[in-house]
Amino acid sequence: MRKVTRAVAFGGEWTRERATKVAALFDSMAATWSADHDDAERYAPLDDAYDRGDVPAGRCLELGSGTGLGTRTLAERHQGSDIALDLAADMLRHAPAEYGPRVQADAAALPVADRGVDVVVLVNALLFPLEVDRVLAPEGAVVWINTVGDQTPIHLPADDVVAALPGEWHGVASRAGTGTWAVVRRAESLSAGTPPTAPGHPG
Repeated sequence: MRKVTRAVAFGGEWTRERATKVAALFDSMAATWSADHDDAERYAPLDDAYDRGDVPAGRCLELGSGTGLGTRTLAERHQGSDIALDLAADMLRHAPAEYGPRVQADAAALPVADRGVDVVVLVNALLFPLEVDRVLAPEGAVVWINTVGDQTPIHLPADDVVAALPGEWHGVASRAGTGTWAVVRRAESLSAGTPPTAPGHPG
């Protein structure tokens, strides 16, 4: 998954065959995913990113939402205006329905309008930079979480996330619990104000 993560982030080919294989891999783990991964330390980076990264309110799109471990936090933070999306249908079937809409789709071709969301959250999820840029509102933010830092199979350092996104982006990054986080915005969205303050400055 490490090779696939880097490849798709930096313009590598994402075929229907590759998408089918990735979906099948996660479908095969869906039944036990929550039991195997529901650890407060692993999800501390998501809370810390919201506490210190100046994440905007509004419409939230969670990519690679899996069985909803992060969705619980996002539903609270965005007061229900969030959508959980995953490639693997079985992961979504094991996610609690009460947190909001669950959508089965490929993040390489998001069923979301241009500039349609204020926050895009990726917790251990593949980054498709062009689609993230397309759906994110001008003043919006990308929240990138690796729950076990550089040991996460789907991992990119914060600097690489900034480098992969089209145009100029800036943000902040830090560690919490067992993982790492980054909150990044388009450079032009920061020109009218002061960038958020937190340890680490990707990009």
